[in-house]
Amino acid sequence: MRLAPWIWPIAALACAGLAWAVHVPHVVPLWHVAVSLVCVGLYAVDKRAARAGQRRVPEAALLAWGLVGGWPGALAAQRLFRHKTAKASFQTAFWLTVAVHVAVSAAVLTRQG
Repeated sequence: MRLAPWIWPIAALACAGLAWAVHVPHVVPLWHVAVSLVCVGLYAVDKRAARAGQRRVPEAALLAWGLVGGWPGALAAQRLFRHKTAKASFQTAFWLTVAVHVAVSAAVLTRQG
């Protein structure tokens, strides 16, 4: 699935508005931005290594960084670099980590009220 490039800024603004509306602590969106940037970098390094036949970034590392909040950057990097999009087992694991992250985040944030 290929998304239009204008969707990313709209999605970012929607997330920022939602975070502001429900009083999410400021550190949460900042954390997601920082970890997403790390994910983009890791996917870029992995794609470059794959093309050069060099040692790759382990899939477990890509998934772990996504799990701790970098999944928006990971998703953007997958689309931007056309990397890890065709491997069904990775996509299944990726979306599972997204679901776990969202569920845990929602549970933690709703308890902090």
